[in-house]
Amino acid sequence: MTINEIMAQRHSFTAAELEGNVQYLQLLSRLFPTIAAASTEIINLEAILNLPKGTEHFLTDIHGEYEAFQHVLKNASGSVKRKVNDIFGNTLRESEKKELCTLIYYPQEKLELVKEHEKDINDWYMTTLNQLVKVCQNVSSKYTRSKVRKALPAEFSYIIQELLHETVNEPNKQGYITQIISTIISTLRADDFIIAMCNLIQRLTIDSLHIVGDIYDRGPGPHIIMDTLCEYHNFDIQWGNHDLLWMGAAAGNDSCIANVIRICMRYGTLTTLEEGYGINMLPLATFAMDVYADDPCEVFAMKQKFADKAYPEKTLRLIAQMHKAIAVIQFKLEAEIIHRHPEFGMKDRLLLDKIDQKKGTITINGKEYPMLDSHFPTINPNDPFRLTEEERDLMDKLHTSFINSEKLRKHIRCLFSDGSMYLVCNNNLLFHASIPLTPEGEFKEVMIEGKPYKGKALFDKVDHLVREAYFEKEYKNHQYALDYMWYLWCGADSPLFDKDKMATFERYFIADKELHKEEKGAYYRLRDREEICDKILMEFGIDCSDHPHIINGHVPVKTIKGEQPIKANGKMLVIDGGFSRAYQPETGIAGYTLVYHSRALQLVQHEPFESRKKAIEEGLDIKSNTFLVEFNSQRKLVKDTDKGKELQAQIEDLQQLLAAYRLGIIKEKE
Repeated sequence: MTINEIMAQRHSFTAAELEGNVQYLQLLSRLFPTIAAASTEIINLEAILNLPKGTEHFLTDIHGEYEAFQHVLKNASGSVKRKVNDIFGNTLRESEKKELCTLIYYPQEKLELVKEHEKDINDWYMTTLNQLVKVCQNVSSKYTRSKVRKALPAEFSYIIQELLHETVNEPNKQGYITQIISTIISTLRADDFIIAMCNLIQRLTIDSLHIVGDIYDRGPGPHIIMDTLCEYHNFDIQWGNHDLLWMGAAAGNDSCIANVIRICMRYGTLTTLEEGYGINMLPLATFAMDVYADDPCEVFAMKQKFADKAYPEKTLRLIAQMHKAIAVIQFKLEAEIIHRHPEFGMKDRLLLDKIDQKKGTITINGKEYPMLDSHFPTINPNDPFRLTEEERDLMDKLHTSFINSEKLRKHIRCLFSDGSMYLVCNNNLLFHASIPLTPEGEFKEVMIEGKPYKGKALFDKVDHLVREAYFEKEYKNHQYALDYMWYLWCGADSPLFDKDKMATFERYFIADKELHKEEKGAYYRLRDREEICDKILMEFGIDCSDHPHIINGHVPVKTIKGEQPIKANGKMLVIDGGFSRAYQPETGIAGYTLVYHSRALQLVQHEPFESRKKAIEEGLDIKSNTFLVEFNSQRKLVKDTDKGKELQAQIEDLQQLLAAYRLGIIKEKE
């Protein structure tokens, strides 16, 4: 037996097997044209498998709170502070470590403050650069040099590589390293170099970012969050119902457009519409001033404490009028969809025809209720769901503005390219809200286009339908797909909502809070049970014996009332803890994040973030408490992850290529 035959046998490849796969191996040989090239890549991949797994960071229900979001990314939910403490221990005072952390989070702004009071700036540069090198060496240690090199800014790539892989503790290199840092300072490049190092530390501290839904609505800057994400190095999104609402608006669903505008009016986030996406609000303002000129619209007053800025009294009244105008239009547009699709089962949401404008009452389920506002000049009692000509003209203008917004189109494309209904990653199942269940805990069948879907098949169908609504304008059932995007926002069997109703109308017009209640689906009652979680995990092909988790958001965990984010013996993690300021009075905290690194899975509970300004000037970090969800007795390596499985498959292919070269099935190329 020849040496080549022995090498082929070592990997159990027969000549017949290799010849059966020869077309693929020929293609692979273009990338690795020689035995040496294929062997080198195998060596590289085998080595990567034995590195520690990268840190995964999980956030959900950000709801436009861009300052808190950006700060949590910068400090990696406290990971940067922990690393600084580990590296410097008692060699630095607490105040010095805090200053270093603030510099890493906000290098440009912090440098400006330092230069205002620092007497010997060159000495400060020398000390700080050495400290940053130590932090950067630590955070880069779990990656290959190649991966770190790709993350480096081009202008400083060579210098940073030298500093990362050399040390002043080596006598032969001490003068070399010291001179590099001295020259950075003497050539007046210290500021730019510090900013580059800090940004690199931030990037390397988080290997991958998971956003488990609801980037949009309520907060002042979802467009700023999307700008950040679109440039982020490695992230994914599991769509939430608020995200789907904006996706539906961008696709041209008028009901979604009206809902988006109404929520912006309610929470005072007009900046997102006008400055963020260039949506022209003048037609709505003109219409509202004309129709509701003498109407104080008190029920529609803005929630000023959540607004993106302070508005003068006159503007507040106009916004209330615009708010009422678009709300009434919304209820009419939604009625059009409900009438088109009786299978949605939403006739109980048809309420405009239940109003008695003369008496100022509404009759629901046979009971009459007084209305908080009964002035409806655009509602014809004989045909209450019909849009007036002026309302239809207004919606045409708003429709055009939404579908032609270049920035919105960019962000929605990002939501499609990096987003989906769910994600299975490293034995974790991520989806935003729920999976519809029967009261008995079975997967509930949901009818879509006349066919029943349940469990994973339901998620897959919804994902396909949403993409068809946005991308396939010629799709034969395009109108259905477009209408279904609205249903996903508020439908009872929507896996992104899963409540019996969205009581928007009742909250505006009826004082009786019993009518404001939204009954959650069976999933929310059953997800505390481990056997239910196991059933869901197995439905998505996840091994329940290997420490799996379901990670959700959507329903805020009311920590202040004793609710817990960890359920079902640790298999269910609900990490919506009130990132949005609108929810913080209910939750008592300012959100949860999850951090999953090679040693543990940790839940981080955050206190409210005061402001970016205070974080920079006073070093006020988010106060966070970290709870251990799961500790790994053995450090998890890349080979223990989904990425490791991909690399193992690549190694298998390369080993086949090597065998094919050695048996002469494929010839090496120069």
